[in-house]
Amino acid sequence: MFASKRDYRYDKDSNLVRIGGSRAMYSGSQNAKAGRLANVTGAGKSGHEKPRLSVGFILAKRFTLCAFANFVDVLRLAADEGDRSRPILCNWTVVSDTMDPVPSSSGIIVQPKERLGDPRRFNYIVVVGGLMEETPNLGSAYHKFLHEAAEAGIPLVGICTGAFLLHRAGLLDGYRCCVSWFHHSDFIEQFEGLDPVADQIFVVDRDRLTCSGGVSSAHLAAYLVDKHVGRAQASKSLHIMIIDDALQAEKPQPGIPLDLKTQDPIVQRALLIMQQNIDTPISVQEIARRMGNSKRQIERHFRLSLDTSPQVAFLNIRLDMAHHLMEKSQKSVAQVAVDCGFCDSSHLSRMFRRRYGCTPQELRRPVSDQVSDAVPVLEEA
Repeated sequence: MFASKRDYRYDKDSNLVRIGGSRAMYSGSQNAKAGRLANVTGAGKSGHEKPRLSVGFILAKRFTLCAFANFVDVLRLAADEGDRSRPILCNWTVVSDTMDPVPSSSGIIVQPKERLGDPRRFNYIVVVGGLMEETPNLGSAYHKFLHEAAEAGIPLVGICTGAFLLHRAGLLDGYRCCVSWFHHSDFIEQFEGLDPVADQIFVVDRDRLTCSGGVSSAHLAAYLVDKHVGRAQASKSLHIMIIDDALQAEKPQPGIPLDLKTQDPIVQRALLIMQQNIDTPISVQEIARRMGNSKRQIERHFRLSLDTSPQVAFLNIRLDMAHHLMEKSQKSVAQVAVDCGFCDSSHLSRMFRRRYGCTPQELRRPVSDQVSDAVPVLEEA
């Protein structure tokens, strides 16, 4: 998180660096028990003005630090003049049942500031999710706290895989929710019959707000600051964080969910590896090696599950991404070709026309221009 020079104070006895208004503490080597310890809170007020926006955070074990930090820093920078970090217009607090330090997925540890208590002291409760396999649920105390918040009309926010945790707590039934394109298939697999939004950066559905994580959490936080504090403060936060103007919820995610649907775990994993290597395509042999399977096994599973080969599936994934970028971005055809693993724009155009019946340039051109090209102009005799 950002802090100006005057915000730092070094405590020689405790080996802590304290950061001004947010009271964040990053411990040194003397704290053997907790390792690197961060106590992040915005509790505490300057003067007598009541904060316009108060947010309580619940951090899942191995939570995503980037998503959490982006959200908090938007609040911090909107809360005070400059980057003085005093929690005047906004405040923020990490709450916990046990008060035990919570490790992030990167290994950085955050120390909660307050017990769960009464959720009505907050305007929003934010659940920050983490690594899928390490956060099966939040535990009964957190579920009780979140249900009390929902009954009191406190909006609940799911960040990154926080949507999974809210759903497991029974708090997303009947709501639209947003998940990262990266976890789209995982969500469908765990919650049969549901189809989450994976082509927007965040979703606001009444008193449930969910976002895909990463930088999108900054845009969701800016949405809340805009609503409760003011547009100027929201813009200020993003600009200081070197983020362009606030994006609307409908802004597409950088990735795209797969159209290839399968319940075969081997095929699912292979498709995920393909998505992660769109710009530098790898061979089916290499995919098989990474998975610990043989090339023949991969090919057989693709044929049985999708009635196609891994090579064709990988090409279609890359072409789908190219189609997405041509529609949603201003990148040149040459740049799209590079981003999607084609050797040049001519190669992309040939494959693109074969699949979609038009070139990338034709897809981007207005329909009116295409009609005018197709219909000859008649001249008077």
